[in-house]
Amino acid sequence: MEKKHRFIISGGGTGGHIYPAISIANELKERFPNGEFLFVGAKDKMEMQKVPQAGYKIEGLWISGIQRKLTLKNLAFPFKLLSSLWKSYRIIKKFKPDVVIGTGGFASGAVLKVAEILGIPTLIQEQNSYPGITNKLLAKQAKAICVAYDGMEKFFPEDKIRLTGNPVRQDLIFVDDKRLKALTYFELNADKRTLLVLGGSLGARRINELIEKELDVILQLGIQIVWQCGKLYYDKYKHLNEIENVHVFAFIDRMDYVYAAADFIVSRSGASSISELCIVGKPTILIPSPNVTEDHQTKNAEALVKKKAAILLKESELEEKFRNTFADLVSNDELQEDLSKRIHKKALPNATNVIVDEIERLIGVRK
Repeated sequence: MEKKHRFIISGGGTGGHIYPAISIANELKERFPNGEFLFVGAKDKMEMQKVPQAGYKIEGLWISGIQRKLTLKNLAFPFKLLSSLWKSYRIIKKFKPDVVIGTGGFASGAVLKVAEILGIPTLIQEQNSYPGITNKLLAKQAKAICVAYDGMEKFFPEDKIRLTGNPVRQDLIFVDDKRLKALTYFELNADKRTLLVLGGSLGARRINELIEKELDVILQLGIQIVWQCGKLYYDKYKHLNEIENVHVFAFIDRMDYVYAAADFIVSRSGASSISELCIVGKPTILIPSPNVTEDHQTKNAEALVKKKAAILLKESELEEKFRNTFADLVSNDELQEDLSKRIHKKALPNATNVIVDEIERLIGVRK
């Protein structure tokens, strides 16, 4: 009788941790249709909704990060940590996983730490070019560490590192074939070039303010705009849909189509976004959020800029530099082509398959 494999997958707090975890689970389910799957996340975080929507069971831990400012919430952290370690122990002893997979976030830290103590193999999937403290602490005992950037031996044991890339939606791999359908879907003018503006599903206040301020300048360059302003900001900007060649959305459901339609992209530089941008290979201006742990969005962007694969503008530089930088990009065909080629070279489109190959090796299914 074939063994029924059991997998615990933990990651959450943000979509950048949750969606890679779900992608890995989906591929594992393809290969192990009789397998059992359990997610572990943080109570009251978005994974408690997103994971069940994807069809998986999830257990929640009472855990959150330490606030950078001196706050009363930090006083609860030791109690939350002990509670999470104890619940993780009970979950693992009851579920008896063959492997525990962590994609980041404080919940994954507790689960992987207990698994390591109990001698269960663990795999870390690190999305960013600068890892968070949780993954750095777990790395010594992990059996494998799947990364998306070169040079990660600065942070992790070199013999455990596997350069796999980040899991991304497979419908992004051949977006150029969808361009005509995309133009029709978004009711775009086929004779105009398109700027795609992305600030994440919730939106990015500073990027939205920038685009609103520079709207006339962008339109005067003959560019039409597809602008995902985020659900928190849609009511503020939806009236701009009345302007010709401006298309404002709270959320874009067909990312394959919108990438296919885009000629230029302005985006945040979260790990998942960077991986998608590399695959679609369009000239990109990255505007990192300065309000994230370890300033990892800036470090992600700098990793591409070092390869001359993207343009980086910090929020503090937007007033001074955006207008000229964007105009220069629009007018310079050679720069556009160079940026497209170089960013596309960084693409690792088979990340999910390679990560799951590594998981199979850990549980003895693959040599």
